[in-house]
Amino acid sequence: MDKASIIRFSDTVREKLLQETQRKAAYYGIFPDTIQNVDQEFEDSIVIGGRVFNKKIRQQREQLVREVREKGYDQVMDKITYTWFNRFVALKFMEVNGYLPVKVFSSDEPKKQEPDILTKSLKLDFLNIARDTVIDLKSGGKDEELYKYLTLSLCNYLNDIMPFLFEPIEDYTELLFPGKLLHTDSILVDLNNIIKEDDWKEVEVIGWIYQDYIAPRKEKVFADLKKNIKISKENIPAVTQLFTPKWIVKYLVENSVGRLWLESNPSKDLQATFRYFIEQETRPPEKRILSPEEISVLDPAMGSGHILVYAFEVLHEIYRSQGYLESEIAPLILNKNLYGLEIDDRAAQLAGFALMMKARMYDKELFNKK
Repeated sequence: MDKASIIRFSDTVREKLLQETQRKAAYYGIFPDTIQNVDQEFEDSIVIGGRVFNKKIRQQREQLVREVREKGYDQVMDKITYTWFNRFVALKFMEVNGYLPVKVFSSDEPKKQEPDILTKSLKLDFLNIARDTVIDLKSGGKDEELYKYLTLSLCNYLNDIMPFLFEPIEDYTELLFPGKLLHTDSILVDLNNIIKEDDWKEVEVIGWIYQDYIAPRKEKVFADLKKNIKISKENIPAVTQLFTPKWIVKYLVENSVGRLWLESNPSKDLQATFRYFIEQETRPPEKRILSPEEISVLDPAMGSGHILVYAFEVLHEIYRSQGYLESEIAPLILNKNLYGLEIDDRAAQLAGFALMMKARMYDKELFNKK
């Protein structure tokens, strides 16, 4: 995996998204040190800072203004930035691995610049979209607005599958959806070109992207510590999180989860699949584990889910060794075996996503199961 490209990707996309989030906030009269009031209000429109807006945005803007006043401008801009960063990373990962019904950022036709979701906008029967709206935007040449509409519709569609990451988009998150995505120097270009496609096929890339995303904040907090500046609760995750290398994860999981099962159910064939397993004499367990469904794995500081993702692999091997059907294993592991705690919402989102992607690798029908 090309770690240098991942660092460049995280830095580039994070900064572009932050700048775009701030630009959109300013467009609606929200700045770091001031918030413009609504100058005038009419039956179907409002005026802010001399700009006329459709009145339907008023409620979303009021919600955004409340958030900024309660939590501070920087914190809200940061939240919106990582929300769209997480979603774009998730969409890109699923696109490369063929888990989406349509490509969002690229096209199946190599020389075509426009994403398939845009060129096939009238054929997206799986989405709950208004055909008249699509036709109006398409005939009016409003490609940016159409792309936004379709992407938001896709995110809402994915809410049924991954509600922890794709929450219903009806609030100020939609208001600050990044613009200019179809430009030649946009975030889409970075999503498609910085990280090579083969690296997107490894679930581990999610964790590395997250670690690099928070790296600048971690450096700043450590610099503040040297100046005896107290760490705020918002910055605790950046200081305490560290992505665990793959070999350490495998060693830990195989010699805990794997050993727990093998002590009750010895199997040379299963043990041979655990490369980092250390054989040692142990006393027979007081109570045998008879079914893999009895195992509970809790990561109390799961970060982006690296340990839980490998625990999924080990548990999958255990279930298979017991003759479970392939079609039932992934849902059982997700629903019965794996648990995690995390103080950082953005990391928890990516951990849940990484687990879903690992499960989807084993079960092609996973997204169709409740």
